[in-house]
Parts: sequence; structure tokens; C-alpha cells
Amino acid sequence: MILLLLPFLSCNKNDNPPPPPPNDTDSTMYFPSNNGAAWETTSLAALGWHTNAVDPLLNFLQEKHSKSFMILVNGRIVLEKYFDGHTPSSEWEWNSAGKTLVAETVGIAQQEGLLNINDQVSKYLGAGWSSEPLEKENLITIKHLLTMTSGLNDENQRVTKANLTYLADAGTRWSYSNVFQLLRDIVSAASNQPFDTYFNNKLRNKIGMDGYWNVGFIFTIFHSTTRSMARFGLLALNKGKWGNETIINEPYFIESFNTSQSINPSYGYLWWLNGKSKYMIPGSQQVFSGFLVPNAPADMYAAMGASDQRVYVVPSKKIVVVRMGDASNPLNPSFAVSGFDNALWEKLSALIN
Repeated sequence: MILLLLPFLSCNKNDNPPPPPPNDTDSTMYFPSNNGAAWETTSLAALGWHTNAVDPLLNFLQEKHSKSFMILVNGRIVLEKYFDGHTPSSEWEWNSAGKTLVAETVGIAQQEGLLNINDQVSKYLGAGWSSEPLEKENLITIKHLLTMTSGLNDENQRVTKANLTYLADAGTRWSYSNVFQLLRDIVSAASNQPFDTYFNNKLRNKIGMDGYWNVGFIFTIFHSTTRSMARFGLLALNKGKWGNETIINEPYFIESFNTSQSINPSYGYLWWLNGKSKYMIPGSQQVFSGFLVPNAPADMYAAMGASDQRVYVVPSKKIVVVRMGDASNPLNPSFAVSGFDNALWEKLSALIN
């Protein structure tokens, strides 16, 4: 196991440092270098956090089959932990947490004038891209794919034309499915290059991420190191800015992590949203009352993937939290949203001041 717990550092020449202040002494936003330089850190003591809550948190993470875990505050590493032979250079799958990478790449393509999310999908994929009647297919826009409201049949998660059949009019039904992957094809058609090339040049490389897309039988999954996942969380915390550079324009990013439709208010543009009055979950049409993750801050938004791959972003606390690993419950490796989130945030709430 590898653990990075950062001590409180002092420059006091008398070697008698004063008690740490209750808040982070450096509240400026920090962005790690893209050239491999050391990532700046902030200690638990400097933040005034509860160090006695660290061991219960780490024990929980290990019990729940985690591979890695990170907390950033203002971009600086506060806690970094690796389990079960995983290391900072190990890559792991994002699963559906990678949907957010696709959503923000669509935003970049829109700001470059290559597409508009209100355009019909058929403008880029051609008429007859689905097995729906043409008049129903023409109702589906890029925004419907971003918000899981295409109305396409969700019984088969493999995205082929034969499986893209009519279930409801676009915009009238929220249903979590893999049809979002058509956004990759749309960006590719709009930019006249492979999606991966466009994504790497416009997003991944800009913020110093590593990682690659692995094409599978059902859908394509992004793999990266834990720190690359944290970099994307930091970009999200800063509403699309990386240092002085705007990667994705702020209005689009704000749209991404705000309610995108009235059916499931806890869903944005492929981001999950906390603090709403109700929510839906994958594989169900049931509507549940209350917050998505009751123990988490109301303003939290998250990228969530199967087997509990997570990027949590909390603007009010300037925090990014990343978890990678195997499913917390091997008997129920959920697509996204599970009891793991609430249990983890119980532990985190005991730690964070």
C-alpha cells in the first residue's frame, strides 16, 4: 500500500511553529504543471481538518475494494492513497464516469463552431442512423443525447442501428443508456477526424492528462491514472478553465452541471447532480425523493461510473475527490449511483472541517 499524508510544514526559524490556522493558509487556486513537476500539497493540519477521521476513511476504502483515492483542495493534494499494488502510474478504467469527458468534448466542438447541441443528430450522422421512423428520428437532437432523453429503446446497451428503436418521443422520457456514445461519432463527423484525436488535442493534452480510450464490445471506456482523473475534476471545479486558459467556455460548463431537463433534475449533461428535490437511477423509471447523496454537500456534482469509479466536485469547499477501484459491492457492481456514495460521504464529512 502507498500512502501520501501530508504533514504541516513551517518555515519558523525558531522551530516552534504556531498552531495551524483553522483554514487553508493558501486559498489561491493551483493547477499542477503539465511537464511532470511535483504537484503542490496542502496538509490536513493547515486546513483544520480532523486527523482522527483519516484511519476510519482509509479502512473503509480498503474494505470497499478501492484501488486509489485522492482529495484536492484548491488544486493541491491533501490526501493520496493507493491500495492492493496500485501505484500513481497505474491506469484504471473510468467506466461511465468517462461520459463527462465526452460531454465536455462536445462543448469544445460547439465553441469552435463545429456543431450546435440543438442540432438534429441526423445533421451529422445522416438520415436513417437509427431504426426509428424518420419523423421520430428527426426529433432527436445532440442535447437529447447529452441529457439521456433521446427516447430510444434502452433494453440493449450495445449501440447498433438495429438496437436503436423507438420507445418514446425525444424529450419525454429520461433513461440511462449507452446511446450517448453516438456523441463520439457526431464530434468525429463535425471535426472531420477521429474522436480520440480531437479529444486528445483539445482537452486531454491541454490539462496534462494521460490515458486512452479502449474500444469494447458494448462501449468505449477511458483509462487513466488517478492523478489524470483528478486533473479533470480540477478543470470541472474551475468551470472549464486551466490556469489562464479557457479549455471549455464557462456557460457551457455551467449548463453541464445544472439540471438539464425536468424529468430527472439530478442529471445535467452526463453529470450527476446533488441537492435536487428528486432523482432517478439507471435501469429504472422510478422517481425517488430527496438528494442523490444525502451525506454530501448539496452543491456537489459528480462523474459516476460502474464499480464506483467517481469524481466528486464540491465548489463551496473547493474540493475534488477521486475514487478508483473494483466494485464496493462485488455482488452489485452498479452502473452509477450506489449506497457506496452515501457511506463514503459519511466518512468524508467526519474528516472535512
